[in-house]
Amino acid sequence: MKYVVTGGAGFIGSHIVDMLISRGDEVHVIDNFLTGKRERLNPKATLHEVDIRDAKKLPPIFKGAAGIFHTAAQPRMQYSLKEPRLTNDINITGTLNVLLAARDAGVKRVVYSASSSAYGRKDKMPLSEDMRPEPIIPYAIQKRVGEQYCEMAARFYGLETVSLRYFNVYGPRQTTAVDGPYATVIGIFLEQRVQGMPMSVVPDGTQRRDFTHVTDVARANLLAMESGKVGKGEIINIGTATNFSVLEIAEMISGSWKFIESRQGEASETLADIRKAKELLGWEPKVSFKDGISELKKLHGIL
Repeated sequence: MKYVVTGGAGFIGSHIVDMLISRGDEVHVIDNFLTGKRERLNPKATLHEVDIRDAKKLPPIFKGAAGIFHTAAQPRMQYSLKEPRLTNDINITGTLNVLLAARDAGVKRVVYSASSSAYGRKDKMPLSEDMRPEPIIPYAIQKRVGEQYCEMAARFYGLETVSLRYFNVYGPRQTTAVDGPYATVIGIFLEQRVQGMPMSVVPDGTQRRDFTHVTDVARANLLAMESGKVGKGEIINIGTATNFSVLEIAEMISGSWKFIESRQGEASETLADIRKAKELLGWEPKVSFKDGISELKKLHGIL
């Protein structure tokens, strides 16, 4: 089968590409390398160096594809506060372009990479899909609008869609401190540890996150593409139903840390209710957080 992965040179997208190719699919990657990296590209994939904001270039690439995995985005919550127009253009207009191009090319289904940041700050845990979304940061708002466009495309255009709300994805190829100040906390901690620097804990380390391994996320995407129980714009949490504090992560990675100023708009806790993923996709996480961190420490040469 032919599949297209937008953002296929990115952190999550490249893992989806690898899984598809490992089972023998024909894979086309769309990436403009704004955040993607060439070294992540699977050499067996066909690369189209195209920006999803360029709507006219998408339909010819999508033609003949059984499905689209839409992972391309300008990620990072804090960056979207600094660059709201740029992130809006990529995350909202780009997503609409992908959906319309998929419709015009006769694609059956689009699996959209959504974000648990759409929930906003909630006191009640776990977070379930029937809760009212209350995004507060531009990135979260943009990803929520993407979900709504997916629902619209399924309702009015006959394009099957499903949105996967990821909870704090981590694993090999994740962004690190080398990639700038908007990298993920685990990536920042690992790079700081390798360089012998204290890990930067924001603000007191008590905030808790549901961390999901990237291979589990990639597997969820493939299941979402194939499930006969979805396709009408469903929103599904992809998490582990467990969480850890930032200080607990620092202790697992081991080494010294320092406290730094808090960041705007971030929730104090995330915890996924994954019953819907089990029911509709037959999915549940396989990689424990302890094993995932151990794997990353080995990759970074941390004993």
